[in-house]
Parts: sequence; C-alpha cells; structure tokens
Amino acid sequence: MSKLNKILLVVVIVLLIALAGVFYWQKEGFQKSYWAVYLNTGDFYFGKISRFPKLSLTDVWFLQRNVQDEENPLSLARFDQVFWTPENKVYLNNENVIWKAKLKKDSDIVNFFKNPSALQGQQAQQIEGSQLPIGNEIENN
Repeated sequence: MSKLNKILLVVVIVLLIALAGVFYWQKEGFQKSYWAVYLNTGDFYFGKISRFPKLSLTDVWFLQRNVQDEENPLSLARFDQVFWTPENKVYLNNENVIWKAKLKKDSDIVNFFKNPSALQGQQAQQIEGSQLPIGNEIENN
C-alpha cells in the first residue's frame, strides 16, 4: 500500500468517526443527565453532574425542609435563588457523598427541573411537597 493510500485511508476513517459523532449528537445529543446526590450532612442535591476537574453539579436544586408547613414538609429550591445569590454550580467533596443516582430523563422531577412553571396545582404540590418518594426516608434517617 502506497503512502498516499494510507493517508487517504486515515482521512476516510477520521471523517467516518466525525460523521458518526454528528449523527449521534443529532439523535441523542450530548446533554448531561440529572443526578440525585445525598451527602453525609443530610443534604440532598439534584443537578447535572461533572467529574472533571472536581466533582460538581450545575443547574442545581436542593431539597429543603419546611418545618412550619406540616402539609408540605419538603420542597425543592433552585440553588442560585437563595438569598446570598450563589452561582448555579456546587463543588462536592467525594468523601461526603453517601450515594448518587442518575435520574430518568422522563421522570416527573426532571420535567419539573426543565420547566418548573409548566406544572400547576396538585402535580406541582406532589413534586414540591411531601409526596416526594424520598421524603419519609430522609426524615427517618
């Protein structure tokens, strides 16, 4: 095989790999999934996880306890909308992470994260309030 044929073969392979990447990107996308992260402090965070250069979450939501609201003892809040207005990124210490779980793309809570204003009435209360499946487990721990 001549040198020119080897170069053409390498170029064709690189173009095929690039084309496969474009098709994948159009079909699936390279969007990061939402994850739930539970820390040994009892804090519960949701967001898009990144492991490089440090473990971090973006588009961060957290679970907060509403001690005075017996009907909705738990609610979700955007991290960047708390009173001290932090950036929407949290760096996590690996030693404090008890577990993390990838959330399904079609779950109610992910749909809520993507469009919080779209959920109205009872469905929004179920997501924001005590109907969270993890609510009682956190309170009991």
